[in-house]
Amino acid sequence: MSNDVQGTVAAGFEEVHAEFSAVVAEENGESGAQLAAFVDGQLVVDLWAGAQVTGDTLTGLLSSTKGAATVVVALLVQDGMLDLDRPVAAYWPEFADAGKAAITVRQVLANQSGVIGVGGGFTLAELCDDRAIAQRVAGQRPFFRPGAAQGYGGFVTFAILDAVIRRVMDSSIQDLFEERIGDPYDLDVFLGLPAAVDKRYLPVLPWLATPEQEAAFEANSPGPQSIPGIAYNINAPDFTHGDVLALSNNPALRANGPASMGAVGSARGLATMYAAAISTVNGLPPLLKPDTLAEFTTIQTAADDLVRGADVAYLVGFEAKGLRHPFLAANAFGHSGAAGSDAFADPHSALSYGYTRRRAAFGFTAPENGRLAAALFRAAPRAR
Repeated sequence: MSNDVQGTVAAGFEEVHAEFSAVVAEENGESGAQLAAFVDGQLVVDLWAGAQVTGDTLTGLLSSTKGAATVVVALLVQDGMLDLDRPVAAYWPEFADAGKAAITVRQVLANQSGVIGVGGGFTLAELCDDRAIAQRVAGQRPFFRPGAAQGYGGFVTFAILDAVIRRVMDSSIQDLFEERIGDPYDLDVFLGLPAAVDKRYLPVLPWLATPEQEAAFEANSPGPQSIPGIAYNINAPDFTHGDVLALSNNPALRANGPASMGAVGSARGLATMYAAAISTVNGLPPLLKPDTLAEFTTIQTAADDLVRGADVAYLVGFEAKGLRHPFLAANAFGHSGAAGSDAFADPHSALSYGYTRRRAAFGFTAPENGRLAAALFRAAPRAR
């Protein structure tokens, strides 16, 4: 593997280059990482390292997809097409079955709905298609009382929102993302990867771990019928944590781009998307108006998550990055992905961040994101 870091940083952001170089060296280039950042709508960091990886490489974003899907939902709320506090069933009547009639759009987005998966799990073919996921979810009872707790809906949250949006707009999250965000900004983020672009995709690689690390991970892994097991689809026959990481490597899933975990993209694409949410980019005004930003970046819950554990707080659809990284503003927003990708925007310092890694991070967490984000924040003019 190559430890050579390629790309550029703007004057004043040399510390970010140094920190990224250190992160890459610690894994001997195995991570295949990309890092990009904007300040005030201008690209200030664009770095990459690892065999076959360039700044234009695309890889699986897994749950970082949720940030892209949330921007679509925010635009529809901004347009007056969706009401966060209406029941999902008011838009999608089939969802009312099995005790779900009162669950609101906001509760789904804040992971408070109790709808985290389905009994028996999903097949791989179902996971490739939001409509198939929604069909299964429609008849599923919540796994905890809606509004009483917080539990991450890893594979189902935006299949539910997609079913709502199809009834309101006669269009999918995927189509609206391309129309309103992907195409106008020429983003390297795809919810549904075109066949012509698929040659730029590099598969997500399994994490590297010692036998002792793997044994410890397995010993502490949830059972298939536990709340986390259901949420991560481990209750499906023969479905493992390795299958979660490899989802994007399935051509059908890449082509459909399920809105909870099916996006493909680059760090530059992620950083551009979050920059466009808060700043003027390429002459286009910010995607989200101040009132919309205020609504979607207000903390909804900070309780322990029944699926992900402690220290996970949600805004509306987004993770609360200001609690994950205390140096960021209270309304910093974004979303991470299981292989180690992460992305966010901080409206106060006008910065956005995007990070990907081709080699999955061990245990579904990439702690280097904290180091890299801190280096970026220290370099950002408004953060000083």
